[in-house]
Amino acid sequence: CSAGPKGDNIYEWRSTILGPPGSVYEGGVFFLDIAFTPDYPFKPPKVTFRTRIYHCNINSQGVICLDILKDNWSPALTISKVLLSICSLLTDCNPADPLDVHLLEGLQAVHTVDQHKAVCHRVVVLGKVQAVVEPPGVIE
Repeated sequence: CSAGPKGDNIYEWRSTILGPPGSVYEGGVFFLDIAFTPDYPFKPPKVTFRTRIYHCNINSQGVICLDILKDNWSPALTISKVLLSICSLLTDCNPADPLDVHLLEGLQAVHTVDQHKAVCHRVVVLGKVQAVVEPPGVIE
């Protein structure tokens, strides 16, 4: 994982996360935007995926459903810990708290693990294509 400011704006960051080894996202490269409010570190940053991802806790706009980015935020958390938590979410989704209920229903309709892996693999490949066509300039 890496993260840093976009240009001179210390409130707007860009991050890169690699798909965790052993996960269905392995080999993927995911770009995220991190927006800090003036209340940081007392309020959580807003973290969103710029790279499309097929995940029940991340919606089509890139919004992430993760407790530490909402009610369980603590000023003791660092951006490194936030990114590590997002990587953990990529390894193990939380179907008890889906952000995209329709996607979760679709995942439950997938009859085999291999079918689910195939769909996620296609998303990883499309993300790589997106990164080439529209490079995000991770740290400008």
